[in-house]
Amino acid sequence: MPSFTYWPTFPFEGDLRVKRLLDPVPIEPPRHGDNPAECRACGAPDEAYIWVSDRWRVRSLDRPTGLPAVLILESRSHLDLGDLPNMLAAELGVMTVRLERAIRSLDGVARVHVNRWGDGAAHLHLWFLARPYGRLQLQGTFLALWDDILPPIPEDQWRENLALVAAWLAEFGGRPLAEPPRINWTAPARFREEAALGDAGIHVDPPEPAAASEPSVGGGGVGTAGSTTTPAAGATATGPAVPGPEAPGTATGPGASGVAAGPGAATGAGAAGAGASSQGGDAAPVLDKKEPDTP
Repeated sequence: MPSFTYWPTFPFEGDLRVKRLLDPVPIEPPRHGDNPAECRACGAPDEAYIWVSDRWRVRSLDRPTGLPAVLILESRSHLDLGDLPNMLAAELGVMTVRLERAIRSLDGVARVHVNRWGDGAAHLHLWFLARPYGRLQLQGTFLALWDDILPPIPEDQWRENLALVAAWLAEFGGRPLAEPPRINWTAPARFREEAALGDAGIHVDPPEPAAASEPSVGGGGVGTAGSTTTPAAGATATGPAVPGPEAPGTATGPGASGVAAGPGAATGAGAAGAGASSQGGDAAPVLDKKEPDTP
């Protein structure tokens, strides 16, 4: 067996057998897109990509795979690598570096592998595969195989990664089309409670927030809203109420002073609250990962 079967990065073990090498064919079959009229990349709308510009587009696979990100850079024009004019060839270098940096900026990504095979499709496309940080067994040649072997990452994480890469690219131009996943704002404890009631067919309305209590200023001192204060026995009114300094937000005017003329008179927010207001109350073209372009 070849020596690479003993490498720690080789994804298989046990008894292996090399396939018989077939005889070469006299004429190779056409690749997909050799006829531009049948090219899927040319016919795909921009909405099938995560980022687009006038001359380049970036797409993902149609579902999460085992790696944090697997992206494909395509030219908008129907060209292969050797057909690029000088301007697009120079831009390809810039776009390759830019997309590699965008993917490497994701959490948990150590390296980005860039591959171009070109055996499966005639329309130029480069593969970008993110290797997870710390996964040394995924280093090197077999990363594309490990991508098929590993369990898919969570879809929310996958969509967030696509949105972050698209936003990074858009900082230099073009248009991002990938959207991050929606956030579930339900508290975990209440979510479990609602889920249990929902399974029983019971509708649960969200609770109303409790009304906030406010301090009130009255003739007899400061009290809690709705509380009453009774003057000491024998206290009598000696004349019209003299208003003290106004606290911020304290109502003034008739019926607002909160000072009564006899025993048992209510003070605080219970008397001064007339007229006072309360607070509180009430995707990408479907591309099989195992296309002929895969080595």
